[in-house]
Amino acid sequence: MFASLFGKPEKKNDFELSVEDKKQLLSIARSALELYINENSFPKYKETDINTPNQNKVGAFVTLYKNDELRGCIGHIESDNPLYKTIQSLTISSATKDYRFKSVHQDELPEIEIEISVLTPMKKISSIDQIEIGRHGIYIKKGYQTGTFLPHVATKTDWTLEEFLGKCARDKAHIGWDGWKDADLYTYEAMKFSESDFNH
Repeated sequence: MFASLFGKPEKKNDFELSVEDKKQLLSIARSALELYINENSFPKYKETDINTPNQNKVGAFVTLYKNDELRGCIGHIESDNPLYKTIQSLTISSATKDYRFKSVHQDELPEIEIEISVLTPMKKISSIDQIEIGRHGIYIKKGYQTGTFLPHVATKTDWTLEEFLGKCARDKAHIGWDGWKDADLYTYEAMKFSESDFNH
C-alpha cells in the first residue's frame, strides 16, 4: 500500500529484469561457458558487482543453440541460489550434462548462442482453463514423477492445449498421455531472452 502512495503500484510478478539485467546474465553465461570449456574453471564475482534483480532466488533454464539447432538445455523450476549463480551452473550443465548431446567442444564456442529463460514462481491451478498457451509454462507432478514445458514450447510447435499437456505428461513426467488428468498442475511464466536480442 505504501508503494502505491508514492506512485509505484505493486507489480503482478515478484520482480522484473531490465535490459541491463538481461545483458549482465548473458555475459555471465558466456563467461561461464567459455572459461569452463577452455580452462575447466569457473568465473568468480563479487555480489556487490551483481545487479540486485540478478540476486533473486528464482528458477531458470539455459538453452544453447548451434546454427539455430538445439545444442543443450538444462533448467531448474525453483532455486535456492542467487539467479546469477544459477545461470552459471545451468550454462555449464547445458554444455556438458544434457544426455541428448555430446559436450560442447572448444571449436564450437563461436557458433553457440545462449538463451536464458527466467521463471516466475509456480502457481497451482485447479483447471486447465487457467492455462494460456504461449504465456504459461506447465509443471506436472504425480507422486515422484515430474515434468515441465516452458511457455514458448507450445507456440514453437503449434501444439493445442491437449497436446501441450499430453506430451508433457508422457514424454517429460513419464506418466502416460492422460496422466495429467489426475496429477497436480502448476503454471509459471518465463522471461526469455538471448544473445541475438542484443547483437544488432
